Amino acid sequence: MPETRIPDDDDDLPHTSPYRFRRLLKKVLPRTLFGRSLLIIVTPVILAQTMATWIFYDRHWETITKRLAFGVAGEITLAIGQLQNAPDPVSQSLTMALTERATDIQVRILPDTDLPEKDAPIEGTLPRILANALTQQARLPFHIKSNFMPEWYEIRVLVPGLSKDGTARVVQILSPERRLYSPTNFIFILWMIGSSLVLFTIAIVFMRNQIRPIRRLAIAADSLGKGRDVPHFKLEGATEVRQAAAAFLVMRARIQRQISQRTEMLAGVSHDLRTPLTRMKLQLALLGDGPDIEELRSDVTEMEGMIDGYLAFARGEGSEQVRPTDLGRLLFEVANNERRAGATVTLTTTPSMVLPLRASAFRRALVNLIANARRHASHVWVRAQQYPSMIEIVIDDDGPGIPAAHREDVFKPFFRLDTSRNPETGGAGLGLAVARDVVRGHGGEITLDDNPQGGLRAIIRIPI
Repeated sequence: MPETRIPDDDDDLPHTSPYRFRRLLKKVLPRTLFGRSLLIIVTPVILAQTMATWIFYDRHWETITKRLAFGVAGEITLAIGQLQNAPDPVSQSLTMALTERATDIQVRILPDTDLPEKDAPIEGTLPRILANALTQQARLPFHIKSNFMPEWYEIRVLVPGLSKDGTARVVQILSPERRLYSPTNFIFILWMIGSSLVLFTIAIVFMRNQIRPIRRLAIAADSLGKGRDVPHFKLEGATEVRQAAAAFLVMRARIQRQISQRTEMLAGVSHDLRTPLTRMKLQLALLGDGPDIEELRSDVTEMEGMIDGYLAFARGEGSEQVRPTDLGRLLFEVANNERRAGATVTLTTTPSMVLPLRASAFRRALVNLIANARRHASHVWVRAQQYPSMIEIVIDDDGPGIPAAHREDVFKPFFRLDTSRNPETGGAGLGLAVARDVVRGHGGEITLDDNPQGGLRAIIRIPI
């Protein structure tokens, strides 16, 4: 079922290459004011955090990690040099024990062991930095195993001159992982994530409080457009929002004052016009019967009907209050009244269609539409159905219909397809105008179309 669509501000852009990027950007960006405002606040925060992260990892983290890696590589080089200068195994054992106690790294000589073949590049940032440091300081063949034990690195170095015959042996060095990085990394990451979450939460709460008055203003304007009063609306929010809300309240007061003045004026016009008509009817009753008298009586009756139609159109919905109304019951009553007037009306409704209406005014709109169909057709079908966002009322007839070129003209006041002004073929040309005025006063719309079975179809859509 078609719904009211809010047009985008780029709907009128031509489909040319200079505007394609703008259209794509419009599709990616959020459509709500809350989303766009939050994006404006969050984007600088994200950029600032990104720049801070880049500077940290490019300067602080990499520099500190290099210094730590070179420190470990220097201790390893020092331990290897002491082992090479040790004259016997006892001195080597003493050197290894002293190194473990002073530097927190463990050193062992592995006899009859060779270095693993370097068949794959070194993976991981820390192992690569450590390998670079060992290459520059130790200048000996080595192999690094980062997953030797949890939180431990294994470095094997082929050191010449450790055996009695002067051959090279493999020295195993175990270094704790904590020696290769600073705990400020985790502190920095936690600080970035925590501060971001706090800032996002504050931004969301702040923007919700700022957007809430705008949403209430939109709801109030929508309710007023549907003919419903908004007595509890008040000024709140930022200065600009308060200005818009104040302008809305002034507009509402002007509309209500205009309706009240029009109703009061028409009440006086009704009294002034009906008084002379009543005197004319009394005088005609005293004159007796005759052809001329009957023509005058017919003219007075027609004039009275025209005045009733004019007043009904000008009065609109008057001062009637909006109340929850069972639309199905209202349609049932209108259909029964038309059946008593001689019409053949088939009614189909769904249960529990309750919505806020000015019942008398809406009844008048339905009566005008169904009576217009009854006047020109032999059978009238009325169907009402509820959708998620609206209620649709369809009135079909099997009459001659209305030409497509005149389907908007018939809603104009005093417009009649029959130019003879014969009251038998139509009233004063105000029935459809009154019906559309009432339906629009409820925020809805009336359209005319072809009945698939032949004749005219009138469609009323009322938003829920």
